[in-house]
Order: sequence, then C-alpha cells, then structure tokens
Amino acid sequence: MKTGIFLCTILSLATSANLIAPPAVQFTKANQEYAAADFKAAIRDYEELVRAGQDSTNLFYNLGNAYFRDKDFGRAILNYERALALDSRHPEAQANLRIARDEARALELVPSRSERLLAVATANQYAITGAAAFWIGIFSIAMFIFNRRRSALVLSILLLSILAVSVGALYQLSQGKNGRGLAIVMIDNAEARLATADTANRVLTLPAGSEIQIVSHRGDWIYAALPNNLHGWLPASSAEQVRL
Repeated sequence: MKTGIFLCTILSLATSANLIAPPAVQFTKANQEYAAADFKAAIRDYEELVRAGQDSTNLFYNLGNAYFRDKDFGRAILNYERALALDSRHPEAQANLRIARDEARALELVPSRSERLLAVATANQYAITGAAAFWIGIFSIAMFIFNRRRSALVLSILLLSILAVSVGALYQLSQGKNGRGLAIVMIDNAEARLATADTANRVLTLPAGSEIQIVSHRGDWIYAALPNNLHGWLPASSAEQVRL
C-alpha cells in the first residue's frame, strides 16, 4: 500500500456536530470500529447512517477510508467523490481519491474546455454571484426608472450580464464531468456496449472506480458518456451515482 494516505478517522465530537444524538452515537461507534481495524463493521454502521439520510462530508470521507482499507476501491472512490461533492476543496479526500484511483487503475472522464475555464469558481459561488447580481440589478433598474440616472442603467446592464454568465456557468457545470449524472462503476471489468444486450459489441471495459456520466435510462440499462470520449450502454446495476 502506498504511503502518505490520510486514513486517520476523526473521532472528535466536532466531526459529528451536525448529527442528532442517535446518529452521533452510531458515528462515534463506527469510528471506534475503524480505529480497531474492524472495517466491515465500520462500513455497516457508516452505510446505515447514509441510508438514514445523513450526508456530511466527514461521513462519506470516513466511509471511503473504510472501503479503501477493505480493498473495495470502487466504493472507496464513490464515497470520496461524494465527500468532494459536498466540499470540493477537502484536501484529504482529494489526496485519497488520487491514491484509490491509482490502486484500482480506474479511468477518468476528461473535463471539457468550458469546464476547465469555469473551474475558477464552484457551482455555489456562481449561484451566490448570480443571485446577488439579480437583486442588485433589479434595484438599479428601479433607480433608473425613478431617477433617470444613466449610471444606474449601465450598472443594471452590467449586473444582468453577470447574472446571465452565472446561469450559463451553472448549466454547463450541471451537464459536465461533475454534474448530476456523474456515476462510479462498482464492478470490475464492466463492459460498455453499443446496444442494450449482453451480445452487443463491446465499446470499452471499465475497471471498478471508473467515472461515467449517465445520459439516459432504458429499462435495466444506462446510456453513458465514458472515458476516452466514448459512449455506450451498461447494466444499471454496474454503476452508482455520486449525488444521492
């Protein structure tokens, strides 16, 4: 196993401050099981919290660590991705995700040029900027209507332009690599095919932990954007979406 992985589970009560009492007790119990190297028991308790609707960054991060220690790299990657979906700048989750991908030899989606350009801010930051621009822009339009100040009109046009850019950025990010359709392959050597049949020609073989972007569903199959700029059909049971 590579050195340097941040697999220490945080046991302090601060980690579970946003959990109500019973989940907090179970979270602490799972942390203790992890510390005792009983990774399967820790996984059971962490997963029970997820099923109960808990969705904190540290919960997914610790669950990813437990799966990593249990050598289930696909689910480790899934939960590191879920932690990063809540906090994209979580440094330990970023580091462990890279290590888990190396261990699994997982394939990654390549972000588009527009996504790389928009990476200067997060989706939340674009949303906040757009909302602020909208309300200040409305106020500026009202000022122009009542006072006929040219500066108010110029400011309102500028702010509404910022709003349009923010909305466009949010749309691009929602459709991109880390959008709602992002999913992780759960089984090793999953076969992506040209059609919804096990006998259809193979497009790509995906190691566990590989990223895909789900485009549509048809019965028990999903059509997805794949690494290497490919598209294909996979059994729906072979992958799990990052965003719950």
